[in-house]
Amino acid sequence: MLEFGTDGVRGKANSELTSEFALRLGKAVASVLPGSTFLVGRDTRISGTMLQSAFSAGIASMGSMVLDLGVIPSPGVSFLASKLRLSGAVISASHNPFYDNGIKIIGVGGAKLDTAIEREIESRTRTDLVVGESVGTITDARHLASDYVDYLSSVELVGDLSGLKVVLDCANGASSNYARRVFESYGATAVLVSDQPNGVNINLNCGSTHIDQLSSAVVAEGADLGLAFDGDADRVLAVDAAGRSLDGDVIMGYIATFLQGRGFLRHSGIALTVMSNLGLKRFLSSVGIVSIETPVGDRNVFEAMERYDYVLGGEQSGHIILRDIASTGDGMLTGLIFASALLSQTDGLSKGVRSLYQPFPQILKNVRVESGASQKVASLAGEIESAQGRLGDSGRILIRPSGTEPLVRIMVEAQDRTLADELVEHFVRLISNGK
Repeated sequence: MLEFGTDGVRGKANSELTSEFALRLGKAVASVLPGSTFLVGRDTRISGTMLQSAFSAGIASMGSMVLDLGVIPSPGVSFLASKLRLSGAVISASHNPFYDNGIKIIGVGGAKLDTAIEREIESRTRTDLVVGESVGTITDARHLASDYVDYLSSVELVGDLSGLKVVLDCANGASSNYARRVFESYGATAVLVSDQPNGVNINLNCGSTHIDQLSSAVVAEGADLGLAFDGDADRVLAVDAAGRSLDGDVIMGYIATFLQGRGFLRHSGIALTVMSNLGLKRFLSSVGIVSIETPVGDRNVFEAMERYDYVLGGEQSGHIILRDIASTGDGMLTGLIFASALLSQTDGLSKGVRSLYQPFPQILKNVRVESGASQKVASLAGEIESAQGRLGDSGRILIRPSGTEPLVRIMVEAQDRTLADELVEHFVRLISNGK
């Protein structure tokens, strides 16, 4: 049985992640989680209906009811789970290619499950099916998505966006039928790209993992801003009017100062991951904002936010959580507040977004491995310590196995770009040669 990773269960659809597995997981989820009704949504992958049907059948076979939300962003399912006090799931592999898929389980209230509950679901190998009139049902509940749209269209922190022309890259994913309505509800002029999903083009050279298309579209349209979502729309990256990309660190910097200026940044703090740029951390410190550092993963960020009672946290990749108004990262919500922050802190966006800080050169490389990613990283401990010694206090190295793909991720950050490049290539060679 596949195991839970950092963001649910994920694998190649119909190979590692089969309908038989989805059926078993549905049974296990229904037998472990409380409640007799579950929300289930999906993104636009060709395998989505197959896996959603199997997973929902597993739940129904245990006597529970499934409310089928159809295609909906992951944060939409979390919002509805919070509003209706139900558990749920999303069939999605987020930013991965179309041939992958995943199942994210959402607890009552919209938050991710505790690790202990995930382990209990994994270990549930025997389930007792119901028969007769006790068999559960699967009901079309796509109409509930309108509640999510209404929520996004009435966020107090989002101001009037009239006069703003924004290009929205929907990654041919779950936001394709939602983004225009949401942004135009605040008066913005929205131009959509990659909003024609066909089952196999999700995240294909578009969305938050391929920002070049958005950069070109923003410049060609003469737009003020561009926002790129990923396949399930729980993260967002941006492009300014000049076509320059703005990562999650920049977005968080603007939102943090925006919230701070309005008295909403509780404890003047923010939770970041080890991937966030040193330049951002030094900027935040200079304006009186405390930043704490967590391991990679939105689960780790959210747990730290709860521990310190922070309202803002997130990742450089664009997964940003606004804890007072959402239980998980929401790309469209983040994009709306970022746009409001920009409009409130700049004289105009036509010439691009001003830099809040000077980022340290940060080099990122992924190395694909067939197996044993954790062991490969562990074997590099001595090499990493030696390289860190060369960097001293002016840089850092982070090498980790991906929690969602068969990759080892390498990050080197340094004031000296040449040294950063040299060290990254050194570790690429070590990993590729099977050290």
